Amino acid sequence: MTEAGGAAPLFGRRAGPTGSLAGQAAAVAEACHAMAVRFHRGGKLVVFGTGGASADAQHVAVEFVHPVIVGKRALPAIALTTDVATVTGVAARDGVAEIFAHQIRYLAAPEDIALGISADGHCASVLAGLQTARELGLLTIALAGGDGGAMTGHPAIGHLLTAPSDDPRIVKELQVTLYHLLWELVHVFFEQPGVLSAGVVT
Repeated sequence: MTEAGGAAPLFGRRAGPTGSLAGQAAAVAEACHAMAVRFHRGGKLVVFGTGGASADAQHVAVEFVHPVIVGKRALPAIALTTDVATVTGVAARDGVAEIFAHQIRYLAAPEDIALGISADGHCASVLAGLQTARELGLLTIALAGGDGGAMTGHPAIGHLLTAPSDDPRIVKELQVTLYHLLWELVHVFFEQPGVLSAGVVT
């Protein structure tokens, strides 16, 4: 088998999930509009996840705070995975499931946006963080792999965007694409005059 022949099936495994992700275009646009409205009203983005998703949370935050595209506006965002002392302190006293919920109670405001990232949709700490965020009035968005797991239909989640694959590597790739789309479309809404005005917000 040639090198190209060996690579072709790997690309092929990604074609279906990528096409399914594209089918969520309307849901992605709706989530982005809701995010842009919150930013427009002075809110910030609060991002969190465990394991590999903890690094994704930091990636998302820096994309918004220090855009890689020169000339794009910076928007306020924080990742709840960066303060190791707080994360480990909460985990030791209250349990791992509370590491994000506790921070959201003391760092977030009702006008903010909570973005939770989970590879399979079953992460207890991400779900608890989103639940607390919802109770406080934040806009809640989740990125989950597969069919969304426990996040599907969860009342705490306002917008669920799924990476439709059971392969964790493909889920990771699609979630990176998803949060880049979130960043890009939020800026598109900011650049369209009147889109975020009181008469347009839904």
